[in-house]
Amino acid sequence: MDAFFAAVEERDNPRIKGMPIAVGSDPDEGKGRGVVSTANYKAREYGIHSGLPISIAWKLSEKAKKEGKPGVVFLGVDFEKYGEVSENVMKIIGKYSDLVEQASIDEAYFDLSCPLCATAKALGDTRSKRGLRGFDDCYKRAEEICKKIKQEIYEKEKLTCSIGLGPNKLISKISSGFKKPDGMTIVGSDDEATCAELVEAFLDPLNIRKIPGIGPKAEETFNKIGIKTVKDLKKISKEKLKDLLGKWGGDLYDKIRGIDDAPLVTNWVVKSIGNQATFLHDTKDVSEVMERVKQLSQQVFVRFEESEFKSFKNITITVRFFDFETKTRSHTLKNPTSDLKTLEFEVLKLFLPFLDKRENFKNKSIRLLGVRVEKFE
Repeated sequence: MDAFFAAVEERDNPRIKGMPIAVGSDPDEGKGRGVVSTANYKAREYGIHSGLPISIAWKLSEKAKKEGKPGVVFLGVDFEKYGEVSENVMKIIGKYSDLVEQASIDEAYFDLSCPLCATAKALGDTRSKRGLRGFDDCYKRAEEICKKIKQEIYEKEKLTCSIGLGPNKLISKISSGFKKPDGMTIVGSDDEATCAELVEAFLDPLNIRKIPGIGPKAEETFNKIGIKTVKDLKKISKEKLKDLLGKWGGDLYDKIRGIDDAPLVTNWVVKSIGNQATFLHDTKDVSEVMERVKQLSQQVFVRFEESEFKSFKNITITVRFFDFETKTRSHTLKNPTSDLKTLEFEVLKLFLPFLDKRENFKNKSIRLLGVRVEKFE
């Protein structure tokens, strides 16, 4: 979906239609503590994007106003409303495909492979696809279905989406963001050799950051040795990539060649339950920190009790200081537990070193705390 949260708000509030919009925390005139969840495309022109501290987003909005541009409309997050819209969108997709993986509230993978072609391929049948089926080719059929999905989402939800059509999840993911907003990008063909050539031609000129998993640090490392595009990166051997990046280097070697055998995951298993909170003001106050630690432990425990799990064994805490330095610490219990007092006690033990020089040598103020439990039974 295109700028999903902001698009839903713009749809439901005609008075802000066409305005730059940022959905997230309260900016509090530049003193806000959270981040931007979603920014629409007009707000992105100001440099505002998801994950940006809301205080910086507010400053960019003020800068734009001084330049005679409209200020950003800042809105709170309404997850209940977005969840309902998301469910409607997923139902539309589900009408056209039996295999749908909902990757997030606003993104999904779906399989439009032709069962007859897949069967023929498995049996080594090289006969004409036209003879096997009643239409010319799979990609053409899939393209028509994608157009119908886009049209139905717009007609029923008054929202736009962008679709990437490719031979696997990796290529469809990258191509879905290629012509945003309201775009559709097709990479591949029914002929395997031609498809490989089209995938290569699509990937080669892209900046390496377009490859999922390559972040700012990896980009910086590669840029230092003159590697900026996927084509540049393909010059490095598999062994060299493994030396630079470990096991993931081998996976990256395949990714930059468009190779991806990841299946669609239609049933997710919850692996962790957690919660975090940002203080209104950076704090060193021990009582304030301890009270928030207790609240987070209780909130996580309530969610655990509402789940289908009987116990948990691993406890993880997160501490973010005023300068955004972030640390995590974990403890694995000898025996699984489902006891709140045990959770509170173990969380407290993990947090206490951050209140003195053991984990907070420079006596930094704390910005954010988080608690998470894992390893369920």
